[in-house]
Amino acid sequence: MHFLPILYMSPEYDAAIALRTAVLRIPLNLEFTEEQLESESEEFHFGAFSEDGNLLACLSFKLDSVNCLQMRQVAVETALQNSGIGQFVVKEAENWAKSKGFTKIILHARDVAVPFYLKQHYETVGEAFIEVNILHRHMQKNIN
Repeated sequence: MHFLPILYMSPEYDAAIALRTAVLRIPLNLEFTEEQLESESEEFHFGAFSEDGNLLACLSFKLDSVNCLQMRQVAVETALQNSGIGQFVVKEAENWAKSKGFTKIILHARDVAVPFYLKQHYETVGEAFIEVNILHRHMQKNIN
């Protein structure tokens, strides 16, 4: 398995959008808007790829501040969830962020994903909130 950057509007980005749509959007009856996708041009996108080049998992980082990134849109192929691929892609993304001088990662975790992030040593911050019509938690991790 390989962890690689994904260029905005590349074929790999299109594969990431398809994966994110299947895993994160369709279950909530949501679709990406053109504006949402255009806003991702300034983000950092990554994927976990199989040896034969298939996208298995993806995530994005949005710049939050000089030293902090917001992890977004973490998705793993449904059939491969709970296989360690999510842990792999998050750890590799953290390593990339640390290598670029970032010291903190924040995220909005769906309530069902909080246990996963707790295992990756993220901590909850503040109260639960509703985003895209479901319960989320603010989470963070210092990576310095």
